[in-house]
This record gives sequence, structure tokens and C-alpha cells, in this order.
Amino acid sequence: MTDTKTRPAPKAAVTLTASAEQRIADLMAKAPEGAIGVKLSTPRRGCSGLAYSVDYVKEANSFDERIETPGGLFFIDGASVLYLIGSTMDWVEDDFQAGFVFNNPNATGSCGCGESFTV
Repeated sequence: MTDTKTRPAPKAAVTLTASAEQRIADLMAKAPEGAIGVKLSTPRRGCSGLAYSVDYVKEANSFDERIETPGGLFFIDGASVLYLIGSTMDWVEDDFQAGFVFNNPNATGSCGCGESFTV
């Protein structure tokens, strides 16, 4: 009889904090009709090259990474995964601003305004 080895499930490319998960739940609670989740991508934008973009998604793409959160589905664009491996996504609010904040170990630089990053 052959010994069967079980591998643990792979870790998600991005770790979501409790605050980020709650924000996804809040977004999904008021999502437009037909939205199935929220998707993170890294389009080319800004003076450093790549930016973080979070939008509603209406259909799943087989190349996207899919993470089930308590508040709804979270997708990571398949073309962006390599730029995001090991990152943490948080939701931060203070008296003056609110937004997702990314701790990305792959980013080697960012622009002065913080809108874009390089890898």
C-alpha cells in the first residue's frame, strides 16, 4: 500500500485584515445588481508604473484567484497575482481619509503621491 501525502491548501496571494474583510462586506451589502464580488487588480497607471485598483466584478474569470471572505467573494486579477504575493490588504479610516492600504513586499518603490508603485 502506498502512503498518501496530503499537502496543505496553498496560502492566498494576499492576506486580508479583519478591517479589509469588513469593508468588502460593506461594499457587497450595497453592491450594484449583478455584482458577485470585489476584485483587486494592478493596472498600469501613475508615474511609477502600477497602481492598486479595487472594483466590483460581475463574473468570475478562471485565471483570477478567488478568496471567500465572511462578507463576500474577493478576487485577485490573475495577471496581478505575481506583483501581490505576500501582500497584506487593510482598510484604514481616520478623521481625514479612508481607503485600502497595501503592505506589498514586492514593491521596490513608489511615487511621491503614493498612487503607484514599481516591482
